[in-house]
Amino acid sequence: MARPIAIDLFAGAGGLTLGFEQAGFDVVASVEIDPIHAAVHRFNFPRCAIVPKSIADVTGAELRKVAGIGSRKVDVIFGGPPCQGFSLIGHRMFDDPRNSLVREFVRIVDELKPSYFVFENVKGLTIGKHRAFLEEIIAAFTAVGYRIRLPWRVLDAADYGVPQHRERLILLGARKGLPLPEYPPAVCYAADRTQMARLPKGPTCQDALGDLPDADSFDELSGCDVVKAGASGTPSTYARELRSLTKGAWHYGYVREWDSRRMTSSARTEHTAMSQKRFSKTSPGEVEPISRFFKLSPDGLCNTLRAGTDSARGAFTSPRPIHYAWPRCITVREMARLHGFPDWFRFHVTKWHGARQIGNSVPPPLARSVAAKVIALIPEGESTRPSEVISLGEPALLSMDMSAASKYFGIAIPIANRDRKSGAKKSKQYVSELFTVYEEAVVA
Repeated sequence: MARPIAIDLFAGAGGLTLGFEQAGFDVVASVEIDPIHAAVHRFNFPRCAIVPKSIADVTGAELRKVAGIGSRKVDVIFGGPPCQGFSLIGHRMFDDPRNSLVREFVRIVDELKPSYFVFENVKGLTIGKHRAFLEEIIAAFTAVGYRIRLPWRVLDAADYGVPQHRERLILLGARKGLPLPEYPPAVCYAADRTQMARLPKGPTCQDALGDLPDADSFDELSGCDVVKAGASGTPSTYARELRSLTKGAWHYGYVREWDSRRMTSSARTEHTAMSQKRFSKTSPGEVEPISRFFKLSPDGLCNTLRAGTDSARGAFTSPRPIHYAWPRCITVREMARLHGFPDWFRFHVTKWHGARQIGNSVPPPLARSVAAKVIALIPEGESTRPSEVISLGEPALLSMDMSAASKYFGIAIPIANRDRKSGAKKSKQYVSELFTVYEEAVVA
């Protein structure tokens, strides 16, 4: 029986892609404008067609062609478009050119007409004046024939088995005539979100990191991100799953061939002796006063891991937390553990890109919980475990700079923000027509 099919419109490294695959979907195509992220996505999902373009330059027909699905029904489209522009009072924020990617999401949904969509975004979209924009987004989906699960909800990854507080707005939509997905019930409950306190039923920072050896004990990690040293000690239940040691660790996703004897994405960060002294003096669960870095508590949760900024906004690195046991910032692999990524999943070899790929992604366990509610409504969409084992991509995909990645995909080197704004004129015309349909429907 064929697995239900899905398309990811803002893929990044693939947090949502992985979660939907683990729920039982075949993610057949993904769109990602950044060729470096697209290369990492191809490494981890070699059978998914990656489209290294702005969504503004992609059509539904093109996605069908590259995915090789012909006229087959698309079961779900998902993604999290950036939302940046907020107009003055009296102007629709949906028309702001800086929000063109949201319009493109609606356009692709309209063109492909999937049974369901999942729209993911920041919690800030639900607050203050941004709330009006959220209502405009809901109206846009309504105009193209979708019902929305209301009231919408903001979900915290910590409630779904992730040792990190990370809140995301999730909109669930279904084509008119189809049942609406429910929001997944929380499986863990945070006792104190403001203090990153212990989860009574969920994993802690120590559960996530306790079996990983100290990266600073390996000199070779000063010049690369891989070392021949697997995890050590007795892993927690959470760590056992991420190490693929449990029977259900792969869920309904494809098993990958990988070498568990190597610790990857673990490049060291060289700190000064003074910084290390300050880190050591900082109590777990507190913020180091000079760097403003948060120090993890072994019995608590990680604060929200952020991406930093891209090259168009200064290429600033977002601060990584301080390890609870060692006087250093955590590695990319340790970030991945705190985010719910399995150990076979690889990121770009540089700490800046790797950390940004994690900080921009939805934790896979949260994505999987949402996707499970969608797949349960698809006729003959019962989740099945594939028997096939697949190989990961070429390691060179993980070390490409912008020039090499662009050359690999046969595209021009993206100019900052240019292609994110391209298609704005087309989008504006489309959304004008879309709201005309919506307003006529309301009047009728």
